[in-house]
Amino acid sequence: MSSFRHPGVVFTDRTFTVPLDHADPTGERIEVFGREAVAPSKVDEDLPWLVYLEGGPGFGARRFLGSEAWLGRALEEFRVLLLDQRGTGLSTPANRQTLPTRGGPAEQAAYLSHFRSDSIVRDCELIRPRLTGGRPWTVLGQSFGGFCAVHYLSAAPEGLAAVLITGGLPSLDAHADEVYRAAYPRIERKVAAHYARYPQDVARAREIAAYLTAHRVESAGHLLTPEGFQSLGIMLGGGQGSHQLHYLLENAFVTTPDGPALSDAFQEAMRTANSFAAHPLYALLHEPIYGQGERPTAWSAERVRAEFPQFDAATALAGDGPLLFTGESIHPWHFGTDPALRPLRETAELLAARTDWPELYDRERLAANEVPVAAAVYHDDMYVDTGHALTTAAAIRGLRTWVTDEFEHDGLRAGGPRVLDRLLALVRDEV
Repeated sequence: MSSFRHPGVVFTDRTFTVPLDHADPTGERIEVFGREAVAPSKVDEDLPWLVYLEGGPGFGARRFLGSEAWLGRALEEFRVLLLDQRGTGLSTPANRQTLPTRGGPAEQAAYLSHFRSDSIVRDCELIRPRLTGGRPWTVLGQSFGGFCAVHYLSAAPEGLAAVLITGGLPSLDAHADEVYRAAYPRIERKVAAHYARYPQDVARAREIAAYLTAHRVESAGHLLTPEGFQSLGIMLGGGQGSHQLHYLLENAFVTTPDGPALSDAFQEAMRTANSFAAHPLYALLHEPIYGQGERPTAWSAERVRAEFPQFDAATALAGDGPLLFTGESIHPWHFGTDPALRPLRETAELLAARTDWPELYDRERLAANEVPVAAAVYHDDMYVDTGHALTTAAAIRGLRTWVTDEFEHDGLRAGGPRVLDRLLALVRDEV
């Protein structure tokens, strides 16, 4: 355990040992990392704990520079644990370099079956008494962290003093197919809004996609394709994403002795945006996080996309309509274009074919919930369907929603203290 200081905060690094498979507590162990944060003036105080669960899957907890954003507000009254969920950050990372130590694709897929929200919550319940002395704590769940929080309410509500969710109320029973059938129309709306804001990008996007169709372009081992270019639409789910996408497109081409070519700057930006090197579990588990029961996810986003032919790049280029961006979806081609994912293609296939996923949500327990819960629901969230979120909100007894169009999916980052203030006021019946 080691500590260091930033302006307005003292951080302490903590490592916990937990079972890989919580059904076999005497079996293999893995390490889970958390970074404690506390205000310097409160280091010796007996404060209530708040555990932060990052979005994803596959992302470690944010590395804060001091008490920025919402953390400063949380430190006014909490001791905060910024948890790297298993397999992410410093918590026994799972990636193309480490997974081969498990064996072949079958062994890797079996290993990764223990990296969903159910296992993450069991980790939290082993960690909590070590920090709180057994007292319940408050959970703040962003996006996938909210999915984990809803499972927490289903599986171990006795460990919870309150639950705060931002952009992360999952459907309790929707198959991944239903998730993506709801997603593609939302994405299409976001693309239309982007083109309305930046009409010059219609021609630019078509030109870039046409170039990638006609040329093989590689950047640092990453194959840049029209589908990969379309996936830059994931940016449109953030508050500043439309502007970021526009600026990325504006310097796409340079004039070379052989004619127009994609600039090195654009290639590097696209490669970076498309790379899963820092978060491979996002690609591997993005659909399995919806798995419940015997029905496989079976590359849901890819299959459902065929029901929306307007997203096909070749079709768009053959006509005169706009090229539609995508985003927030994982496809088999990701495991062919990205060098961080290529060695894991067969593992991904096995996860997509799996037919024995445990159920994640207990409707009866949620209907009888007694834990104070508040959720920020973003009015047209590109990543999490608002209709699904509100249906789930109605199924959890006592849950209070704040439905807002002031923020996109990254409202916790963009809104910082104000978002956290609102949610705390809701769970305390102050508004």
